[in-house]
Amino acid sequence: MQTQQLQETTWKTQYPFKSNFLNIDGVKLHYIDEGQGEAVIMLHGNPTWSFFYRNVVNELKKNHRCIVPDHIGCGLSDKPQDYDYTLENHISNILKLIEELKLESFSLIVHDWGGAIGMGVATRLPSKVKRMTIMNTAAFLSQEIPFSISICKLPLIGEKIVRNFNAFAWPATFMAVEKKLPKEIKEGFLHPYNNYENRIATARFVKDIPLNTNHVSFNTLKEIEEKLPTVTCPKLFLWGAKDFCFTLNFLKRWRDFFPSDKYVILENAGHYLMEDETERCMQEIKGFFNEHSQSN
Repeated sequence: MQTQQLQETTWKTQYPFKSNFLNIDGVKLHYIDEGQGEAVIMLHGNPTWSFFYRNVVNELKKNHRCIVPDHIGCGLSDKPQDYDYTLENHISNILKLIEELKLESFSLIVHDWGGAIGMGVATRLPSKVKRMTIMNTAAFLSQEIPFSISICKLPLIGEKIVRNFNAFAWPATFMAVEKKLPKEIKEGFLHPYNNYENRIATARFVKDIPLNTNHVSFNTLKEIEEKLPTVTCPKLFLWGAKDFCFTLNFLKRWRDFFPSDKYVILENAGHYLMEDETERCMQEIKGFFNEHSQSN
């Protein structure tokens, strides 16, 4: 018990935020709500959680209201075993949070699955989104998927591998970075996914990648892709060039949709770019927010 408490205290020093919860049909969505000013919603991907944005929150909360949810099944949110873990439901949950908090406008920072979820929000509420920071993600259909992730999508055995052996969150702590994570940061990333039941969303997010027209999330993602041109707010694309998953090919696709926005490539960063290049990422995000403050 003492060892467990020591470990929690260690990573919690990196995450000193108050917990808030939104009850959605009996399931609790956890989120942090720090600072005051213009609202900034930060959406994580798989297999991270709001812990991924801890440094951005500490930087932006000085002048902004930072709202960072954990998707259902992730982080400190409930992890129901009978939940429908689909793109549409994740988008719907964020829309409900926006409604609950009565946000008339907000900015978005997105990463990994947070990109599809965030663009799902943005394409439905384009007039409310003031600016976006987009990091190593996609919000369009693609057949490009790493072999290591495709294994986790295999019927029958894919989910068992992920949930029994933590074969998504644990490998990400070294595959998604170019620099070795400090012990307490690695513990923070892994904390919510410490047993079979708690790994359900990490498995279901992989399962929810739509690669064919029969997939339950195919039409949702297709509609988001078709409506991307309606998202006209200023955008910063901040990209880890050594990402094994969201490669530079994805960044090229983004340029097709948004050729006039700002693109910053971090040559020595991987998928968890804010761990590899923390200071540079904070500098770019803060500069972008200052540049477009109250301008829209």
